[in-house]
Amino acid sequence: MQKVFIFIHWSNDSMRIVIHGVVQGVGFRPTVHRIARSLDLKGFVQNNGSNVVVEIEGDGKGFFKALEEGLPPLARIDRVEWIDNHSEALDDIEGFMIVPSQSGEKGVGIPNDVAICESCRKELFDPSNRRYLYPFTNCTDCGARFTVIEDLPYDRKKTSMKDFPMCKTCMEEYDDPENRRFHHQTISCPECGPSYRLLDAKGEELDKAPISEFAGRLDEGEIGIAKSWGGMHICCSLETIPRLREWYGRGQKPFAIMVRDLDALRRYASPDEQELETLLSPHRPVTLLPKASGTMDMASPGLGNVGVFLPYTAMHEILFHHLRSDALVMTSANVPGEPMILEDERVLSMGADCYLLHNRRIVNRCDDSVVREFDGNTHFIRRSRGHIPSTLKTGMKGAALGIGAQENLTATLAWDGRMYPTQYLGDGDSLGVLEFMEEAVDYQTRLLGVDHLDTLVMDLHPGYSNRRLGKRLGEEFGAEVIEVQHHWAHAASLMVDSGIDEIVALTLDGTGYGSDGKAWGGEVLHATFDDFLRLGHLEEIPLLGGEKAVRDIKRLVFAFRELNGMESDLFPENESMVMRKMMEGSLRTTSFGRILDTLSCHLGICEHRSYDGEPALKLEPFLERGSRVHDLDVEVKGGVVMTSPAMATLFKTEGRPEDLAYSLVQEVLEGLLDIAFEEAESSGIRHIGVTGGVAYNGTVNQIVKTLVEGRGLRFVTHDRVPNGDGGISTGQAAIALSR
Repeated sequence: MQKVFIFIHWSNDSMRIVIHGVVQGVGFRPTVHRIARSLDLKGFVQNNGSNVVVEIEGDGKGFFKALEEGLPPLARIDRVEWIDNHSEALDDIEGFMIVPSQSGEKGVGIPNDVAICESCRKELFDPSNRRYLYPFTNCTDCGARFTVIEDLPYDRKKTSMKDFPMCKTCMEEYDDPENRRFHHQTISCPECGPSYRLLDAKGEELDKAPISEFAGRLDEGEIGIAKSWGGMHICCSLETIPRLREWYGRGQKPFAIMVRDLDALRRYASPDEQELETLLSPHRPVTLLPKASGTMDMASPGLGNVGVFLPYTAMHEILFHHLRSDALVMTSANVPGEPMILEDERVLSMGADCYLLHNRRIVNRCDDSVVREFDGNTHFIRRSRGHIPSTLKTGMKGAALGIGAQENLTATLAWDGRMYPTQYLGDGDSLGVLEFMEEAVDYQTRLLGVDHLDTLVMDLHPGYSNRRLGKRLGEEFGAEVIEVQHHWAHAASLMVDSGIDEIVALTLDGTGYGSDGKAWGGEVLHATFDDFLRLGHLEEIPLLGGEKAVRDIKRLVFAFRELNGMESDLFPENESMVMRKMMEGSLRTTSFGRILDTLSCHLGICEHRSYDGEPALKLEPFLERGSRVHDLDVEVKGGVVMTSPAMATLFKTEGRPEDLAYSLVQEVLEGLLDIAFEEAESSGIRHIGVTGGVAYNGTVNQIVKTLVEGRGLRFVTHDRVPNGDGGISTGQAAIALSR
């Protein structure tokens, strides 16, 4: 539970208590009811928009202490208001009651979707229980919330469960104060609740037990699609991965793997204690773990880790109950570049062998969260299911909306001293993703009651596809529309995440549009929320053919060789002549990501990029095994870290690829940090951090952390806001509020 801020005027007569936080959809009112009755208090509890109101007569101090000690697992109290008040409404009440909700105050108080709890799991596999093998089993402590809630206050009629009226037995449980489903809004059972059905490749419904038949088909090598809480997953056995890659057109990109239990997990991956805690948390994110088995090479070719997660819905538990396999591919079902599919009719166009679908509407699409742990911190690659809705307290007043950059989009709404990021949306070059962004923003503004914005923020890049949407939303909300430089937004997101307001940050990524119109990506910034100063950067290198050089990474190696007058046989002579002519006029970049790509290609680790980030990701296990054994003479000249002479030295040096890669990366980071340390010393700044897409790299983080702490300064890394472009919108919103 977060720290509680309380305004108290204690009274032993009657009082009105307004409780803010995550207090709806978590069994909060039943808990208040139980505690109040146990203390023989008179009064009522009521959902009031996004908060909960309690009116009582009696020992308020004793009541609140008992409430703090007995909060439901998913509840969180952020703020409490006590008001001395003799309400006439109490005159006609005997005992303590739960009364009908009111629309009341707006605000986001929705809990996350939470993995099935142990009590429900026991019911699920108890043949004598009426919910035996029922795939929508949940209670006040678990289940879907965000993905089924349409509006607040949280009542059944404002969820997608309104389509399923409660049967008599469920109603009896709902009305029973001693039942853990007392006033549980998504209560259901096989008699009255949603259900699954199984379709074949042609979309014909099969008259068989849906989940057990689906399991059998996966064991036999079929590729299936299963509908879950916030979307759909493509599923298959590990043995079927080669066929899946051909069918889905994903030759190298890694797949997430769901495992039966911890025993199965340890056969495939090697989690440490922090990673185990994350895997077993109610959020159940996909967690990147070191591989423990060569079998996982099929799931993430060339990578040192694999994304693994545990079952989180009752359907998943039942599926593994029937499966022979102890692990399945579970990856988002979507047309490449488009958001995850929600509609049964549309998913049939995917061409799978079978489809396990249910008849409960998905209100909010929500992909699986993907995380990586580092030194006690959680690095969110994708912050979504189980972690959204979420709030970040800033204390900065005003109303602003950040709409992110181009890739890994999120939007962030800043309102009343807090920030509300959306779930992961996708990449902005898809029209479907932009429509999804608009829906997500509409949902947040509606729940918060936001009808105006002071500022709407977009990236400085003139070609990003979400700019048109941003301008239109700005007009609709009467907002000033401003542009914010990409890497400043990265630095601001790190400040929001760590609760500071000034930093010297290494902002390292693939590319971002710079204030000078060039492609930045290896920057040292002195940043506040009001402004930033570019202290230094990596040497500019030509991108031969612009975006073509990002996809055809041999062009990067060629460019470095040309800069140093070195011969190259990477291309036929006629192509080489064309590229030599392009050298002078090409777009130039300071990108750290392109340095990693160059190393990966030159060292023979990854010479062809088939998905975003592939060369750098495949380089990472080599960096993890490497040591600083080579001196590559990286120099800093006038705030510029000279990478091309060092790369030339590396091209001529023999040694293990691991050591060559590590030596260059460490020297380049040392050069950037020399610039950062000089500024920290002259300005008295104590915080030095690293952010941007490269900041997911564990070796990069460890090198920077060791060097920063070795100077007696505080190393700052991410923990709640995504390191990469998923955090850009949060940084944008913070900068807007500073205006």
